[in-house]
Amino acid sequence: MVDAARARKLADRIQQIVAEMLERRIKDPRLGFVTVTDTRVTADLRDATVFYTVFGSDAERADSAAALESAKGVIRSEVGRQTGVRFAPTLTFKHDPLPDSARHLDDLISAARARDAEVAKQAQTASYAGEADPYRKPDDEDFDTDAETGAEAGSQSLSGRDDQA
Repeated sequence: MVDAARARKLADRIQQIVAEMLERRIKDPRLGFVTVTDTRVTADLRDATVFYTVFGSDAERADSAAALESAKGVIRSEVGRQTGVRFAPTLTFKHDPLPDSARHLDDLISAARARDAEVAKQAQTASYAGEADPYRKPDDEDFDTDAETGAEAGSQSLSGRDDQA
């Protein structure tokens, strides 16, 4: 097994090489607007998974996937030559669903904001179903104090008998 930092550095280098190869050397007409988003290398440095996105429709995505599969050997040999590792890692290309997920989340957030705005608009013209203040407040009659004793009406003193002064 190899150090995780070395595997990460190799993955970053593979990502750069693959992106450069797709931009400059691979001239397949099926290859659309491909962006390499991430690369992961196994701990033994034998397998590398390259994640990519394609700007366009599902048909363009399928064409780009076929073009990447056909160019896999050329890209792997260039990765082996430029990295200088003993064994060039086997490349696997996978479509990255992250942008699609992000787009879906953006749509959900926009829909939630629209619903929140609708609720806020309805709340501006809404009125209370009952009283505006639903909490009980003590009635003034219940808490009248006896002016002579300073105690609440109807209560006894601490000694248990009425004060006679």
